Parts: sequence; C-alpha cells; structure tokens
Amino acid sequence: MLFSVRMRAAQGGAHEVGGKHISGAERLVKKECLSTLAAYMLERALTHSRGEADFINITVEAVACSAIRKIKCLAIQTVAVDHIAAGRAAAREKLIQAGVTRQAAAKGLELLTGLTHSLRGAMLVCAATGKRLDKTGERGVRVSRMDVEDEQAYHHWLSRQGYQNIHIKEALVLASKVSSAPGIRAELCWSDDPEYITGYVASPAGYTRITHLKPFGSEVGGRIFFVAPNAAVDEITAYLENQPVLVQVAESEGSSDAFSD
Repeated sequence: MLFSVRMRAAQGGAHEVGGKHISGAERLVKKECLSTLAAYMLERALTHSRGEADFINITVEAVACSAIRKIKCLAIQTVAVDHIAAGRAAAREKLIQAGVTRQAAAKGLELLTGLTHSLRGAMLVCAATGKRLDKTGERGVRVSRMDVEDEQAYHHWLSRQGYQNIHIKEALVLASKVSSAPGIRAELCWSDDPEYITGYVASPAGYTRITHLKPFGSEVGGRIFFVAPNAAVDEITAYLENQPVLVQVAESEGSSDAFSD
C-alpha cells in the first residue's frame, strides 16, 4: 500500500474564498516516508518565493497498489530562445506538430496570456477549435495522485542529462501522466513562480522545455490540456484527478544532450 500526499497552500485564506495560491505538491509514498514528507511540504509552503502561506492543507489517503497504473516517463528536449516572442512561436509550432490546429494553438496561447492570476488547475481546450471545454472555472482540472516509481533512478536519469531544477522534476511527472490520459493531444504550461521563465509543451511524443515563455517576475502561470475533438471530458478529468500513477524511467533512455536549468 502507498499513500497519496497532497499539499496546497494559499495566502489570505483558502483558495475557495479567494486566497492567493502559493504552492502545491503531489506525492505517492510509503508509510515510513509520511512524517518527513509532511514536514518538507510545510516548509515549502512557508518559504515559497510567491509569499508565506497562511492557509496550508495536507491530505493523506491510502492507495492500494492494485489501483496504481505504471506509465513510461516522457523523453526530454530543450529549445533555447532569447525572448518571449521566440519562445511562444516555438511553443505554437510544437503544439501543431502534436496534432493541435494552428487556430487552437493560437487560442490556447491567448487564453494563458490573458490570465490576470493563476488558475489552481488546468483548462481543457479542444485541439481543433481552441474552445475551453471544462466547466471548472478558476479551479481548473487538478492533476493528482502521481509520483515516480524509483526516485533515485529518476533523479540519476535527470542528472545525466544536466537537469537538477525542482520545477522539471515535478513538471515532467505531471506531464507524463497527462500525456497518458485518453484523448490528450498536448499540454502547454508555464510556471507561476516569478523567477522561473522556462515553460514546456508536452505530448505523447515527448516533453519539450522552452527557455523563455513568460516575463521574469510574473506570478501568473497556467496550463492547458488540448484534447481531441469529441473526447470524453468527464473521463479525461476523472483519470487526471483520481487515477494513481507511477512514472517509470529506464537508465538506458537518458539523452546524451545536456542542458543547464
């Protein structure tokens, strides 16, 4: 048996009453890791660059091993750009390569750049029309119940490629789960951390980091999941929010190309 541990933290009250999102984290761990992990999550919530949280919620739920699905980690590549316009142009082309129409890719970028504050989850957007399909409002669709199967092997695999940043360690697990969901064509994301300007486009074909997708100092981030036309939105949402997933990585799959975070 494993335990799903989920942390969310806000400033100015809970998210549901308008509190500013500060931090969130997701893990699937053994019982003996619970105390250490809870302490780490508390510290993270209280020392985040977005501010000090005054609302912290940590939820722990048992998960039967028989309920866990194991999936393959996405391969990584990095596209280095010098400015936001180049980064967003690269993101648009990656989305199109993944099966998103040019119209929907442009609309997705418009939806993210039009945010005045970060959503707590993701928007589900039609990969053909660019229309938002979910009805979750500012909450968004929350991807939950995920982790790596072998943490040491995962960190070693990333290190071999030159990736050390906590952002990529967590985002790659999430993106791998998202890409394994039925009906997902691609994901577009950039962080709400003010000092982190790298974002990514992910699809079943891989995870592409793009080194400049938002202005430095901006606390507005977000993510969009592009779904196939006529995809079952309720089924996708249920998988992303409830299906426990462990991400597997094979050492032999490490890239020979190294980039610095």
